[in-house]
Amino acid sequence: MKRPKLRKASKRVSCAKRYKIQKKVREHNRKLRKENKKKGVSKRVKKDIGVPSSAPFKEEVLREAEQRRLQIEEEKERRKQAKKEERAQKRKKDKEAASKETEPKAKKARQEENGKRSEKQSAPDKNSKQFLCSELNKVINTSDVVLEVLDARDPLGCRCPQLEEAVLQSEGNKKLILVLNKIDLVPKENVERWIQCLQQEFPVVAFKASTQIQDRTVQAKKSRIVASNEVLDKSRGAACFGNSCLTELLTSYAANMQNAASLRVGIVGFPNVGKSSLINSMKGILACNAGVKRGITKSMQEVHILKNVKLLDSPGVIASPSNPPASMALRSLQVEEGQESVLEAVRTLLKQGDKTQIMLQYNVPDFRNSLEFLSLFAKKRGYLQKGGVPNTEQAATAFLADWTGAKMSYHCKAAENHSLPSYLSDTVVAEMQNGWDLNKLKTGNEETLKGVKFPNQASSISFISKGPTAGLLTVSDISEEKLAVESKEEEAEKNDEPEQTAEDSNTAEEPEKPQKAPLKKKPGHVQFQSVPIDISLSTATTDDTYDFNTDFK
Repeated sequence: MKRPKLRKASKRVSCAKRYKIQKKVREHNRKLRKENKKKGVSKRVKKDIGVPSSAPFKEEVLREAEQRRLQIEEEKERRKQAKKEERAQKRKKDKEAASKETEPKAKKARQEENGKRSEKQSAPDKNSKQFLCSELNKVINTSDVVLEVLDARDPLGCRCPQLEEAVLQSEGNKKLILVLNKIDLVPKENVERWIQCLQQEFPVVAFKASTQIQDRTVQAKKSRIVASNEVLDKSRGAACFGNSCLTELLTSYAANMQNAASLRVGIVGFPNVGKSSLINSMKGILACNAGVKRGITKSMQEVHILKNVKLLDSPGVIASPSNPPASMALRSLQVEEGQESVLEAVRTLLKQGDKTQIMLQYNVPDFRNSLEFLSLFAKKRGYLQKGGVPNTEQAATAFLADWTGAKMSYHCKAAENHSLPSYLSDTVVAEMQNGWDLNKLKTGNEETLKGVKFPNQASSISFISKGPTAGLLTVSDISEEKLAVESKEEEAEKNDEPEQTAEDSNTAEEPEKPQKAPLKKKPGHVQFQSVPIDISLSTATTDDTYDFNTDFK
């Protein structure tokens, strides 16, 4: 059946609607023209009028224009050919990928593993001890003067005999200076005694680094909105002392150098003694990352403080595992690496400090052990878990941060009878002190000590130093230390095994009873062992009674 013809809809509209549309279009075009005018975009393309006949050198201009046109065409052709080659290579790669898919899965997995292994070998791990040792040796080898930064609270414990020996034995007639940092956390008499003691070996500079140096961008933002009556920040953290003395010492030595090159000064020491803070204080801006967390610096970093003086920041010296536990808690990165628990580190530090002074410093009552102290400290600081249970882990972390950072005031007594170490002699000491203006250094240290606000002797905790801390400088030392630690652990396990007595040998013929395996000791974990309990009425009445006298000693 033939479909009937449908009439098309009419396109006629009322005049009012048509005029309205035309008006809207005109307004829209006007708006676009205004925007283009503001932007400086013209719709009309200017016609190239060419070179007029009256212009001089018309033929040369036309020839240059023709050459330019030919160059553009050649460039287009070159790009076209490059695209063709790229497409051909892509097709080839797709074919190879398709052929690889047909290969067995085991072979493919083996190839991927080999590729990953090669990538790992090519990129060194910055957290590995080998990498840190290589960076530290690089700083020692490239520097002309080495500054060993010591924490004034325990200067002897911050000294590394292996590091000092390596500097003295290295080529190039290197100089070694001891920088006594964090002097504002130690009583003044103690600082003066340590300076006198250490000056018998190497030149000593008293220093107090600034802990509130901000980034240059932050300073620039603040400087835009600074009032005219701005007050200088001379608070304890912002102030820096000993900067001018150390800068003058280095500039005078650089001026007397025969080489025209700039003086390279290596900054070395154990973690968290203030190496990066010292560089930032001398530079005046945040040039190196610094903080309470230990082991932030992972590689060598160059910082120019003057035209002829260049400072080299280095990662912290790795402490040897053969050191005493107190030295390892303060100097090593075992807690950060997970080799030792924070609770163990706090326990060792509490044993070394004076108990009454710790109680007064942290404002806690008498405690019997480290766990009780951490519970009281957590309640004092408000470190509570769900149900009001004290968070001892968080309290231990805060306590350790106080002792390793620039917050807690404690001091060690300097040795009265000083003797030179085995790697030093009178000739070496004279050679190290030669070339420096010691009188100028002495006056500079005296001025520094006048400006610093020191804590009172009574408010500072007396701490027992364990002597110099041994460090690892080479990969061979690390492997030897690993073997020594493993042998010690094996010996400890053998000693823990129960010995077989004569009675046990007589009863060997009897049928063997299943014996429980002895619990192995794991570092940082509490082990519980079953103990027979005598449940009788007499013990229940006497042992369960609480002794209230323990709280009021």
